[in-house]
Amino acid sequence: MVIRKTTMKELDICMEIYDKARNYMIENNNTKQWVNGYPSRELIEEDIRQGISYLCITDQGEIGGVFRYTIGEDETYREIYQGAWLNDSIYGVVHRIAVNIHRQGVAAFCFDWCRKQCDTIRIDTHRDNIPMQNLLKKYGFSYCGIIYLLNKEERLAFQI
Repeated sequence: MVIRKTTMKELDICMEIYDKARNYMIENNNTKQWVNGYPSRELIEEDIRQGISYLCITDQGEIGGVFRYTIGEDETYREIYQGAWLNDSIYGVVHRIAVNIHRQGVAAFCFDWCRKQCDTIRIDTHRDNIPMQNLLKKYGFSYCGIIYLLNKEERLAFQI
């Protein structure tokens, strides 16, 4: 597998993957995350324009997943409650990760790539997103506490 930046011509397939991820969340009793069309087409277009949207391409040439990755401070991670970050090192941030192909190590491959860019990674997820929480713990992320998004929604925060 390889990771590469998303191009505008791949926007439609990204949106299909996000639709698939929303359905997967609903099927797994996570009905409150990624609602009302989140992430929007405009948001993903902006990620692509900024060069922070990435695709995981499988060995068969299929798009296995999509995610947003940046290095540096994320304003929603400035304050953490009922816990603490593992350290204050420079960190990479993974947002909006969605896999197109489950159970083939796509997410782990994405995390491996992110760690090659920056050894410390922070990520958050909804309290009801049990599959993601299990994946994060399996990969080695530690639960650190609670953060709040700009819209005041609570998220569980993890770091490796």
